[in-house]
Amino acid sequence: GMSGRLRILKNQLPPQKHDHVDVVFANGKILRFTDPRRFGALLWTDQETTQHPLLAHLGPEPLTPEFDTDYIKSRAKNRKLPVKSFIMDSKIVVGVGNIYAAEALFMAGIHPEKPAGKVTHKKYNELVLAIKKILQHAIKKGGTTLKDFSQSNGAPGYFSIELQVYGKHGEPCPRCQSTLELLRIGQRSTVFCPVCQT
Repeated sequence: GMSGRLRILKNQLPPQKHDHVDVVFANGKILRFTDPRRFGALLWTDQETTQHPLLAHLGPEPLTPEFDTDYIKSRAKNRKLPVKSFIMDSKIVVGVGNIYAAEALFMAGIHPEKPAGKVTHKKYNELVLAIKKILQHAIKKGGTTLKDFSQSNGAPGYFSIELQVYGKHGEPCPRCQSTLELLRIGQRSTVFCPVCQT
């Protein structure tokens, strides 16, 4: 749902309605920031970026070694929050949005409403591996185009054709053929298999 993007242009093109910033490099290439919904910002700092007030409270990136089973299990201790909301919390881990959370929970066989503190160490290990695998695969496919998302070159993201559960409520589960169900967790649609995800 986030519709901003960064593009690298080989030469100067006139800015369009939602183009907000151009960074021009010595070789003439331009990094252009486009943000129709004005969610983004360009900030300059000469301090350590991880200490900036907008970034200091964020959890690790999911594809780094810091995001592992021991880390996620320790953060989940005694938490009653549904595991889906827990892994979408940027204070826990950044970059796991609604689509990837649903897909990772399906891959790991975890019910999205299960309290985060009740997920076993073994299941968190499966979930961490699923998150990493799904994100790496989605990056290779150029992301997930559902509405207006496109890659920096304008091409769509092709991970959407490989989605297992997201947006497929009422369809058969790709594993067991049970009907996929829909519920809302934290104002977000969540599709899951009532048989495969416990």
